[in-house]
Amino acid sequence: MTHTATYTVRLGDRGRLVLPAELRRRAGLRQGQELVLIYAHGVVRLATREELARAGRGMFSHAGAGRDLVAELIHERREEARKEDTTPRRRSGTRRST
Repeated sequence: MTHTATYTVRLGDRGRLVLPAELRRRAGLRQGQELVLIYAHGVVRLATREELARAGRGMFSHAGAGRDLVAELIHERREEARKEDTTPRRRSGTRRST
């Protein structure tokens, strides 16, 4: 269960924000760690790259339930290549006159 907490911060010179120590501790943030700010619909979210990757992995997990998506992709690519190999190709070039 996630506990929501609210923190008030003040925007400093040159746009700097100081995150309260309790928030950094609870979020597991470390000095020098790269963070991502996301702005959408008037709300700014702050996330670690790891958290974004974790959220992205689960986003489409239901789409391939019980399927081997990699094998399907390989099969499709091989089928396309086979069709290309059997399609007659037009030769280009100039004709020589004798």
